[in-house]
Amino acid sequence: MRLPEHGSNPQHLFKALNFSTPNDIVDFSVNVNPFGMPKSIEQQWANFLGKISDYPDPHSTVLKTKLAKREAINVDEILIGNGAAELIFILAQYLRKENILIVDPTFSEYRTACNTYGCQIESVPLTEENGWQLDVEQIIENLTGKAAVFICNPNNPTGVRYDRNALLTIVDAAHKLNVLIIVDEAFYDFCVDPYTLVPHMKTYPNLIILRSFTKMFAIAGIRLGWLAANPQLISELSALKPHWSVNAIAEKIGLLCLDEEVFVQQTAQQIKMERQRMMTQVTALDFIVSNSKTNYYLLRDKKKRNLEPLLRFLLEEGITARHTENFINLSGNYLRFAVRTARENNRLITALKRWRQACSSS
Repeated sequence: MRLPEHGSNPQHLFKALNFSTPNDIVDFSVNVNPFGMPKSIEQQWANFLGKISDYPDPHSTVLKTKLAKREAINVDEILIGNGAAELIFILAQYLRKENILIVDPTFSEYRTACNTYGCQIESVPLTEENGWQLDVEQIIENLTGKAAVFICNPNNPTGVRYDRNALLTIVDAAHKLNVLIIVDEAFYDFCVDPYTLVPHMKTYPNLIILRSFTKMFAIAGIRLGWLAANPQLISELSALKPHWSVNAIAEKIGLLCLDEEVFVQQTAQQIKMERQRMMTQVTALDFIVSNSKTNYYLLRDKKKRNLEPLLRFLLEEGITARHTENFINLSGNYLRFAVRTARENNRLITALKRWRQACSSS
């Protein structure tokens, strides 16, 4: 049985498990903003159509300029991509056939991209016993001989945010060994008190930061992300990027998103409240959840058994969760759930209560 490699597109999960797709689905497998896109995008949508008759700026100059000002870095330290996924594949192409270290469990696209370009991959496992936190000593021990390390912060799928000093200790050790550190910050702005490593790029030229517009602004269908790194590396990565890969509408939407500071702050606060409420209720149902700081969390049964039966039960309830069969060291014993609206979260709690009742009566 081959399950979908990513969340979202729930019809594929129903099909893979031989379920009929219901009309009413709540998709907890997709971890984008449950409150939808900013109103400014909806209001400007009609104006975007006039931009599609000509080719977009292949360098996304206006977007990069505005982004550089916000992040207090230079324009030549930014590369805009067709979603973070394109940038991950560009990085993998740049690292072709090199030795790569991945801190697992984490976003499967790093491994997929690196495998595509013949990289040799070594994994450093995180453990639930350690709160899914970084094992700094083990990571540093494994840096020798590597070209790059992929670290997701906050991590996907655990939602755990790493200690900044721990991250910087790894970055510093890698710098001394001439190893690139790729830190994926796709979910950082869902944190109420976010921090980024972008300011440390000036000290550490081996540091690469990935970001995505997709998650916070609920524009997954548009595909827009960016990468920050030293100018020389940006120049080399740009040479691998297809011309016009970022469309004109995506660029315009990106400019609007950069003005949505209040939207971001309000979303982060609402997500925090719902996440804390869900963790309390889910824990009361005798499940274990990861100490997430963002808009999703891992869940497992206390007995740590495979959760495919629960995954199937939820499908019958019209609820899709993210399976973990293709996350290193999780092996289907966990499910990942997005933090959604209060009404949708309540529906999940009701379904989990039914599951517990069904298990106790069987």
